[in-house]
Amino acid sequence: QPQLVESGGGLVQAGESLTLSCAVSGRPFNSYAMAWFRQAPGKEREFVGAINWSGRDTEYADSMKGRFTISRDNAKNTLYLRIDSLEPEDTAVYYCAAAQSWPEEEAVDYDYWGQGTQVTVSS
Repeated sequence: QPQLVESGGGLVQAGESLTLSCAVSGRPFNSYAMAWFRQAPGKEREFVGAINWSGRDTEYADSMKGRFTISRDNAKNTLYLRIDSLEPEDTAVYYCAAAQSWPEEEAVDYDYWGQGTQVTVSS
């Protein structure tokens, strides 16, 4: 099974941009659709967006459209999430996940998960 490792989180100021990465090993990266989820303190895990195997198609939660951009580099086995104009409400643990079907927006449909990376946005 694949191993997923997120990185790039940290403490940032509101209004800044941040790019998270998810390195995947153990199985062919381009055999999985990939997604980002986030979980804020005291809240349920929520879908941010997903990208298909080739990277040509993406889907985003309605509330995430505009400031969030998902991309992947299959040659580097890496998934990315760029967040622009960060807001304190974006403070959460961000998780990457892999699925063998597309498109999926529910966490239950993703088979493999990383451990998460914390993003904290100060006002």
